[in-house]
Amino acid sequence: MILNSLKNAMFAALGAQEMVMELVEKLVQKGQLSEAQGMKLVKEWTDKINQTGTDISINLAEVVHKTLERMSLPTKEDFDGLVKKVNILTARVSDLEEIIKHTTVKDTKDV
Repeated sequence: MILNSLKNAMFAALGAQEMVMELVEKLVQKGQLSEAQGMKLVKEWTDKINQTGTDISINLAEVVHKTLERMSLPTKEDFDGLVKKVNILTARVSDLEEIIKHTTVKDTKDV
């Protein structure tokens, strides 16, 4: 849903840019704008369209981030912390297994 909204916004921006270029081209052909004025106008509109696209991307990223926060999903830091704890516990279990193994071998020899 969000991806579709982003695609639609991008297509709208591209469509708007094409419309501006066509309009300016017609105005230049009719002599109502000079080429320099037309190029300046196209650049201004293109800059505004690009800024709008950037703003949409920033807003979309914020919406996604807030949505993920509300879902209480673990972050990469949470996951990395758990991996570290599992590695520590795995090492401790291995150490304990070695102690038990040596203790059991000693006890068997004593018998």
